[in-house]
Amino acid sequence: MKAALAQVRSYERSVQLLMVNQFTINLGFYMLMPYLAAHLSGTLGLAGWTVGLVLGIRNFSQQGMFLVGGALADRFGYKPLIVAGCVLRTVGFAALGLVDSLPALLAASAATGLAGALFNPAVRAYLAADAGERRVEAFALFNVFYQAGILTGPLVGMVLTGVDFRVTCLVAAGIFALLSAVQIRALPARRAEAADGHGPDGHGAAGGNGADRPERRPREQWRGIVANRPFLLFSAAMIGSYVLSFQVYLALPLEVRRLGGDGNFGTVAVAGLFAVSGLGTIVLQTRVTAWCKARMEPGRALGLGLLTMAVAFVPLLVATAVPVPGGGIGLWLLAAVPPTLSALLLALGTMIAYPFEMDTIVRLSGNRLVATHYGLYNTICGIGITLGNLLTGAALDASRAAGLSALPWLALLMLGLACAAALYGLHRTGRLTAAPGPRPVTA
Repeated sequence: MKAALAQVRSYERSVQLLMVNQFTINLGFYMLMPYLAAHLSGTLGLAGWTVGLVLGIRNFSQQGMFLVGGALADRFGYKPLIVAGCVLRTVGFAALGLVDSLPALLAASAATGLAGALFNPAVRAYLAADAGERRVEAFALFNVFYQAGILTGPLVGMVLTGVDFRVTCLVAAGIFALLSAVQIRALPARRAEAADGHGPDGHGAAGGNGADRPERRPREQWRGIVANRPFLLFSAAMIGSYVLSFQVYLALPLEVRRLGGDGNFGTVAVAGLFAVSGLGTIVLQTRVTAWCKARMEPGRALGLGLLTMAVAFVPLLVATAVPVPGGGIGLWLLAAVPPTLSALLLALGTMIAYPFEMDTIVRLSGNRLVATHYGLYNTICGIGITLGNLLTGAALDASRAAGLSALPWLALLMLGLACAAALYGLHRTGRLTAAPGPRPVTA
């Protein structure tokens, strides 16, 4: 961890601030969201479908608006969108703790989701711009801060929610309010124009009148992005990585509770899945990235990451061949060890792929309209996650009904292998490389 912090200090101040920001964003988010469903169903007494609607609105407003948030960041600059997202989440989190009517809860939930759509593409585009040639290492460190926030948030939230969930909401809102103020004061403004005075496509402004500026040619920009076949193929191939990694929240906890029950053991074992994933990333991310960068090209690293994520479901597949003990330590080991190994391998695969994934998006965009590309990429993957989770849930139900416990793990393994093969094919045909474009500049 000391080496990681020393590496962070080697970047300019804006990059350091963005990493601390991401830790704080995740701290505030995860100290509240894991306990929101219990508040809605318990304290407020809402029906199950209503709780699902409130939570679903948040996810839909974020995934559905990523593209808009990215486009706005490229048009108006990264800092305004980052600040606007944090301010909007301040309002949304405070409202979740203070209102109890369904329309108000839906509005607050939508606001928290839209906030993420505003600042997420902008943060990543800003980080890519200011990290320059050290983008891969910067995104590796970014993932360390990201996971640290995910680990810390629920622990803080558990203490605050023990007092009152409204306290949790107000503290989370306060964190985002403070974050907004810090960014307004300390984060330099950054826009997507080229440093050499050229337009976003690398050509000089026509007649010196700014005709090639991003805000003057939106239709041409959108056509260019949609026609960027390598980027779209890469986005489609990476959907599988998100479907697989999300199983830490879906299939793995369900498997633990299927065998270990819903008591204390099941709760502890599920918590262990998240701890292994988060702590593994914090400890190993920078070393894994350095090892991969020294030995392979980005395309090969991406393929290796997807292959590792596919192999993550082998322990669960093997465990289906083991007779389920009637109880005791044998049952506990069967319920906890294979899912934990899977969670660790999923985290390792993400560690391998994530920094190169973020860097590849920048390269395939030609370093032009980077936030818009990140927004479209997140939207595509978000749709894929939704469909993938529906199919995974259906496979889990079908496997239990038919007595074929290996079915979901085999399907996830095949998905990972198919996506790894697709990435390898894109790498071999040169579709994951692009000429570097101009850097954004301080406004």
